[in-house]
Amino acid sequence: MKHLKKEQLDQGVFDLYDEYAHNKIDRRQFMERLSAYAVGGLTVSSLMSFIMPDYQEKIQVKADDSRLKTETIEYTSSKGGGKIKGQLSRPAGHAKKLPGIVVVHENRGLNPHIADVGRRAALEGFISLSPDALTPLGGYPGNDDDGRELQSKRDRNEMLEDFIAAFETLKNHPECDGNVGVVGFCFGGWISNMMAVRVPDLKAAVPFYGGQPEAGDVPQIKAPLLLHFASLDQRVNAGWPAYEAALKANGKKYTAYMYEGVNHGFHNDTTPRYDEAAAKLAWQRTIDFFKANLS
Repeated sequence: MKHLKKEQLDQGVFDLYDEYAHNKIDRRQFMERLSAYAVGGLTVSSLMSFIMPDYQEKIQVKADDSRLKTETIEYTSSKGGGKIKGQLSRPAGHAKKLPGIVVVHENRGLNPHIADVGRRAALEGFISLSPDALTPLGGYPGNDDDGRELQSKRDRNEMLEDFIAAFETLKNHPECDGNVGVVGFCFGGWISNMMAVRVPDLKAAVPFYGGQPEAGDVPQIKAPLLLHFASLDQRVNAGWPAYEAALKANGKKYTAYMYEGVNHGFHNDTTPRYDEAAAKLAWQRTIDFFKANLS
């Protein structure tokens, strides 16, 4: 329903989608509960088509964009999934070594949106590596439902090892200057936080609405943090006060932003959770943060 606007939907629709997208309920339960909001001419099918991601029309930087050199590479993750594939992207014809960014997907593998985000990072003058933690299970399967099911079969700490290995791969790439940061979304936000804990040489970490490490892990953090939160995201925000207290107690360098009136996933422009103003501001802050710290 192209004429439907997110402002017309009850917040309960977005909360319900959040449950569905994070495997709290299955597709059948999602559709059953969504029927409560199918009023005033709306149908369950129209609500479904509106709230589900649109990967065809929303890509900002195409995979074959001539401004970039983009390819699929494979690297070794000996403590994780073995061989992992990822999208490597950087400005075409760059003359000097570039700072690097590991781009970490959500809980459904390297879908077209996160690959797009990796290319957006490359357009800003970085070399980016966007791994697919579903590689050992055949890779992102072409849709998010199956992607979530596949990712739920992998151990998240083994996936963390895959992204730590991506950091090492990027740091040692001949086109990288050795200064590497990480940005991640949702599950990738948790990975970003945990890489700050686990990787002493990490230069910067930017978790978007990501789960937090245990307070006992915080002393190990060396990298400065830029944390983005959505005010309507009660699930993730519940852990933030304790995390912030631990960061303060341990004298860690961090900046946190709470974007008012927006949902978890507000940066993802393929669903109606997207908030253009908040997304653009958060992304500009992210790029500025990387430019300041990856040197």
